[in-house]
Amino acid sequence: MTHLLRYLVPTACFAAAFIAPRTTLAQYTPDDPVLYDTIMRMDSIFFAAYNTCNVHLDEYASMYTDDLEFYHDKGGVMTAKKDVVASTKKFVCGKVTRELVPGSVEVYPIANYGAVEIGFHKFHNNTQPPDTPSHPGRFVIIWRHTDKGWKIARVISLH
Repeated sequence: MTHLLRYLVPTACFAAAFIAPRTTLAQYTPDDPVLYDTIMRMDSIFFAAYNTCNVHLDEYASMYTDDLEFYHDKGGVMTAKKDVVASTKKFVCGKVTRELVPGSVEVYPIANYGAVEIGFHKFHNNTQPPDTPSHPGRFVIIWRHTDKGWKIARVISLH
């Protein structure tokens, strides 16, 4: 029996670590506050263009790299910038707005490339009453720092 416990106890502890809910999370502090502020500013500029893309579609599109990859848990994968922009124009412009969940964003540097932004946001369908609930979804944005500034290279959007 002792030899069986030797295998069961570590396995049970290992499983509990993945199954048990996390009740406390460490407070996020940016490793690089300047980078954090830069990416938060870029997020604000990008989603201001997104939220008004019926007027600012060109500005919105200009913030993506030409080799954009967009992964959406419900819509699948798009690997052409023109397709992402066309889909946004058809389904988002004038219909949907994005709201960042305050305090949810974390930003980490990617050496010799740019940064990764991870957080939560909500999308509001503007054709519904203003008090219609919207549930937060997780997002990951990979920002590439280019000679033309910061550009979005990869997006993962989860709802």
